[in-house]
Amino acid sequence: MSQKNFFSVLKQEINRIDKVKTSKRFEKIIDGFTKESSPKAIIGKEKYQVFNSNDYLGLRHNLLLKKAEHQFSEKFGTGPGAVRFISGSLKIHRDLEKSLAKFHKKDDAMVFSSSFATNLAVLYCLIAGQNKNSLVDNNVIVISDALNHRSIIDGIRVANLPKDQRAIFKHLDPSDMEVILERNKKIYKRALVVTDGVFSMLGEYQKLKQIRNIINRFDKEYENGVLLVVDDAHGVGIAGKTGRGVEEIEEVEADVLIGTFGKAFGADGGYVVANQTIIDYLRESAATYIYSNSIPPGTAGAALKSIELFDKPIGKKLLKNSKENVIYFKKQMKNIGFSFAVDSSHPIQPVLIGDPIKASDLVKKLFKKNIIVTNISFPVVPKGRDEIRVQISAVHTKKDIDQLVKAFEDEKPINSL
Repeated sequence: MSQKNFFSVLKQEINRIDKVKTSKRFEKIIDGFTKESSPKAIIGKEKYQVFNSNDYLGLRHNLLLKKAEHQFSEKFGTGPGAVRFISGSLKIHRDLEKSLAKFHKKDDAMVFSSSFATNLAVLYCLIAGQNKNSLVDNNVIVISDALNHRSIIDGIRVANLPKDQRAIFKHLDPSDMEVILERNKKIYKRALVVTDGVFSMLGEYQKLKQIRNIINRFDKEYENGVLLVVDDAHGVGIAGKTGRGVEEIEEVEADVLIGTFGKAFGADGGYVVANQTIIDYLRESAATYIYSNSIPPGTAGAALKSIELFDKPIGKKLLKNSKENVIYFKKQMKNIGFSFAVDSSHPIQPVLIGDPIKASDLVKKLFKKNIIVTNISFPVVPKGRDEIRVQISAVHTKKDIDQLVKAFEDEKPINSL
């Protein structure tokens, strides 16, 4: 097939995607933000309320983080200059890792360019060794929640396990996971259970305590044990009394915890925390750590400053504001007749619409009222469960939320759920 024919296939695929209304390339370009305490996005000459950001605490606009970013860029430059094992491992990277380990009460941490890159490398390395000489084999059953994030799915895919070594348990159903562990305990030497901590489309929390209890019972049934890996990208920094995520809420620990600076921490990059043996192994085997640059030093400095804020009055106040804003929003929306796809206490609030066209149209109408939200439809959510995913920030004011609720009320679709 010539290039011309191949490009024709690509165009047909693009047209197919556009036809089924799942296009993602038509992005709204934000020109900047206002300087107020609850920043508005500037698009063209208009100001918009942002209700679809993962910046749950508003820290990406925090002056302390901006100052730290500038300080460490001045000291180390705008980029790391190389991968970590050559010459790109800077003191700020190690300081950040030590701070992360302390924050999560783990032995050590590793910083990656993104949490997606973290999942790709960590899952691959824990499923199989990095090369043919590795003593780590793939005699493992990998068990994954049905609604895990794409980065987890791809992390498992790249390990190239046979189909019978990849199992999916029903969403939020630890008893189904238990059945899988029981069925495979005499077949494989070890098991790896991997799940999101907070599920990004609905703001649901995984039942981590139940999962941990089941794993503890089965650990001795497998020659090399059962490992629990939790991707808590939407939990760390926002969930729990002190922002330690789903581990804090469920009062249990994962064996391996993956997180991100790109959401509640207000910076960028991904990370993993675990015991020293696991981290040492990952430093020797994780491809996206060894062969890819780490985050810029300025970004690392901002992330470090963010972590430092959580046990200070400012961090406690932001967490308190977040919880109060979520409660207020839910109450106001229910008062005007809207329902939610699930009852979540997370800043992710899925407003149930139930129809893809109505959800899409409502998002467009809200945008005309200078409000940015995102509609989620099949296949990301089941058919008939179309939603508008509203994300509430700790720095949103009651006035901001009232404006959003009023817009929903004014534009409420007929027969919406």
